Amino acid sequence: MSFAEPPTSPLSRALFRAPVWIYRAGLGPLMGGRFVLLTHKGRSSGQARQAVLEVLEHDRGTGEVLVASGYGARAQWFRNILREPRVLFQVGGVRHRGHARPLPPQESGQALARYAARHPRSAAALMRALGHRADDSAEAYARIGADTENGTPVVRLVPAGPRRPGTLTT
Repeated sequence: MSFAEPPTSPLSRALFRAPVWIYRAGLGPLMGGRFVLLTHKGRSSGQARQAVLEVLEHDRGTGEVLVASGYGARAQWFRNILREPRVLFQVGGVRHRGHARPLPPQESGQALARYAARHPRSAAALMRALGHRADDSAEAYARIGADTENGTPVVRLVPAGPRRPGTLTT
């Protein structure tokens, strides 16, 4: 099964939306720190849209989160945050108002390589499902993250308000 293309059938779309329903039901804490509910504004409709994304890194001190756009620059949520970077995001039971900032390509690659070092099996399975060929080396993940045409861009979610020092962790 490949997830290289976004779901198109009603059933597959419903399955992909299930994590959003979990958050909406108030069960976000069950998702732990591995997932974030991102609420963003639709670039055409102006309506609130939501997506649940896997957390690559999370700084619990500042609340900053790194997420990857698995469908690359064509992902709807990614295209929306480029138009309107003001977002709401929730990790577990903690909600933030903030901004989404795409990382430069080289930093995206470095973030993916760090994620792959911490979660090698998850990273390899994700890359295969998305149609990328990664040889499990840090260089391969760095190339995928830095590829501006077909790669996996990384976005930093930054809470509004004063920032406190801290290190991004998972």
